[in-house]
Amino acid sequence: MERQFKAGMKLKSAVCDTQIMVLRVPADPLDIRIGGAAVLVSDESSDGATIDPALAGGSLTGKRYTDADETMEFLCTKGGEGTITVAGREIGIKQAKALPSSD
Repeated sequence: MERQFKAGMKLKSAVCDTQIMVLRVPADPLDIRIGGAAVLVSDESSDGATIDPALAGGSLTGKRYTDADETMEFLCTKGGEGTITVAGREIGIKQAKALPSSD
């Protein structure tokens, strides 16, 4: 289910304990899922969905998640069993940028 998201929104999983905060997203509507189920805005309740075993890789508290092009970024505020995906593509942990050497 595609919806409009904006920076600062708090989202939660319908199938596990995972909670994320939107840091950066494109203006287009997105299909963000955790564990295979569409994310919920913090005041919405779960409809009894179950986690997809193929998307149960987990998410880690305090890690930033981003796509390959870094057009979107999420902060995991509470870890859980579900994998974060956008439009069917897994969103991975953002890697730290290497600092220049000081010779």
